[in-house]
Amino acid sequence: MFENLSDRLERSFKILKGEGKITEINVAATLKDVRRALLDADVNYNVAKSFTDTVKKKAMGMNVLTAVKPGQLMVKLVHDELAELMGGETVGLNLKSKPAIILMSGLQGSGKTTFSGKLANMLKKKQRKNPLLVACDVYRPAAIEQLKVVAAQVEVPVYSEPDNKNVVEIAHHALQEAKSKGHDVVIIDTAGRLAVDEDMMREIETLKNAVQPDETLFVVDSMTGQDAVNTAKTFNERLDFDGVVLTKLDGDTRGGAALSIRTVVTKPIKFIGTGEKMEAIDAFHPSRMADRILGMGDVVSLVERAQEQFDEEEARRLQKKIQKNKFDFNDFMNQIQQIKKMGNLKELASMIPGVGKAIKDIDIDDDAFKGIEAIIQSMTPKERTNPEILNQSRRMRIAKGSGTSIQEVNRLLKQFDQTRKMMKMVTNTSKMNMMMGAMRGKMPNMPGMPNINDVK
Repeated sequence: MFENLSDRLERSFKILKGEGKITEINVAATLKDVRRALLDADVNYNVAKSFTDTVKKKAMGMNVLTAVKPGQLMVKLVHDELAELMGGETVGLNLKSKPAIILMSGLQGSGKTTFSGKLANMLKKKQRKNPLLVACDVYRPAAIEQLKVVAAQVEVPVYSEPDNKNVVEIAHHALQEAKSKGHDVVIIDTAGRLAVDEDMMREIETLKNAVQPDETLFVVDSMTGQDAVNTAKTFNERLDFDGVVLTKLDGDTRGGAALSIRTVVTKPIKFIGTGEKMEAIDAFHPSRMADRILGMGDVVSLVERAQEQFDEEEARRLQKKIQKNKFDFNDFMNQIQQIKKMGNLKELASMIPGVGKAIKDIDIDDDAFKGIEAIIQSMTPKERTNPEILNQSRRMRIAKGSGTSIQEVNRLLKQFDQTRKMMKMVTNTSKMNMMMGAMRGKMPNMPGMPNINDVK
């Protein structure tokens, strides 16, 4: 996401490269290029102009420290202003009511139904909630079935009344169901249209007044650019929603909606959708997004995604196997599945500082693990557990069964063996350092207790 904008901003900052100090002339030249970059990214003109005017005012009012180059100062100013433009702070959901009610709104095709499932999944896994999805799109063919398919993927129940066209009745009945069965969050999926029309707005207004939701979220397709911002403004005037959800941000290289919408509707962006998987949902952090736009990566989000897939019990079991050199292909396959659940591989790599620019022209296929999985799946249970028995004839059989070459099988086995040795070494080193630390604590006056990493 934001690839074009990131490139343009980087080129803009080069105007100040080599400059000894900030002047009105070089700042004006830089910010003129920044404004063009924002406009090319489909940012609202008034927003782009106000942004650059604010940065210029701050830049001209600062005394530049000798240790800070003008280009570095400008990057810092643009970063802080980008974060402020997108809301400044992260805003969460209000889930205090029992049950808490979340009303989804937006145009048809914006991704409301899929996002409802993603949100239910996130609340269930991260906040240990017990959500109920409610099907209040009574017009679109197969809308109820689509919600049920999405819900089945995340194992969340759906309340629906296929023969009832009164959405207020359906919602009230769903709330009764939620209270009787202990659901603490109710997510109501509503109908969208291909364009804003009076019937749709009147119906969702009536529904909102009837159920008094704790959160009304407006879901918008970020790839529609300024149209998304204009639609958000229209919806906000009628619904006074609480927050914005930007979907399909993984497919938008411009990002103008994300940068404009907060200023135009004065409502926070609360979530972003970053892919098709049910786990591809992130809380919106303005500062982290500014980091990504300026090519600084987003290590915090990367770590958070890894932690979501982290199972402490599984980690302890794995550590014991690694210490005994029993790490096998079953464990290897489990690790691959956890990585895949974290999201789009190219997006994950771009969160590492400096990597985003390096891989921008490289096509990283989400099926990059397919060949490895095929090889492992072609092994017998005994071979997966005991890689040592994989002789030449077994390897040839696995290559044929997986549709790969004997060279690819040999390469995987060599990499697996190297990985297993490295993991054992790291685990043993960590264990030794813990022992050394404990001994230092018990014998603080004993000199010369070395760190294992310092031993040559």
